[in-house]
Amino acid sequence: MLTAMRIISWNLLRLEGAAVGDVVALLERERPDVLLMQEVTQHMDVLPSLASGHYHRLPWPGRIHGLAVWSRHRFAQPLVLPLPASRLPGRVPRRRSQIVQVGEITFANVHLSHGQLLNRRQLVRIAAALRGRPSAIVGDYNAVGPILIPGFSDVGPREITHFGGDVVPFRLDRCLAHGLNCTFTGTLEFGPSDHRPIVLDLQIAEAVGRRRPLYRAKRQLARIRAAFR
Repeated sequence: MLTAMRIISWNLLRLEGAAVGDVVALLERERPDVLLMQEVTQHMDVLPSLASGHYHRLPWPGRIHGLAVWSRHRFAQPLVLPLPASRLPGRVPRRRSQIVQVGEITFANVHLSHGQLLNRRQLVRIAAALRGRPSAIVGDYNAVGPILIPGFSDVGPREITHFGGDVVPFRLDRCLAHGLNCTFTGTLEFGPSDHRPIVLDLQIAEAVGRRRPLYRAKRQLARIRAAFR
C-alpha cells in the first residue's frame, strides 16, 4: 500500500521554458514518485520513452498547453474536473483540473485563474470533489495572500516561486492538503522556466499516527536499557 510519496510540481512555461530534456534531468536528479506539470505542450508526450514511468496529458481547449502528470507508479485514467469560469465577455476558455489517484492519495493538478475571487471559487469546487479522501491540491494557484479552505491545510513551501515581470515576487505554486501530513517541503532552482518547482513529502495522516505509538515504545525501551547500563 502506497501511503507516502515525494511530489514535485512545476509550471514549465509552455514552449519557452522547460523542454522534455529538462524534465528528464529533474526526474533523474530528484527521483520523485509523482511529477505534476502545468503549461505542458504536446512536445512532452515523448517523456515516457525517455523516463520509465506512466504519463497522462490533459490539453486545454483553445490553448497550446495544459496539465500533465508523470509517476513511477501506475495510476488509473485521470478524471477531468471543469472549474468555475468568468462570465465576463472575452473570457478565456474554461480551466480544468486533472484529478489522479496514485496509491492511496488523490492529487488535483491545477493551474488556476488570475482573478483572486475566481481562483478561490475554483479551489472550493476542487476541495468539494476531494473531501473525504486523503488528497492534495497542487500546482500554480495564481493566488495572492492566504487561502482558507475548511479541512485543508496549506503545507507548501513559503519561498518565492515566481517573479511577476521578473521583478515582483510571488508565492504562486502551492499545496493544500487534506488528511495528509507533510514531512518535508522546499523549492528547487528555476531552470529554464519562470517558476520554481516545489517539492513535498506527503503521507497519509493515519499512517503517521499508527507509527507514533511504536516509535514512542521504542524510545521508552531505549531509555530503560540505558538506565541499566
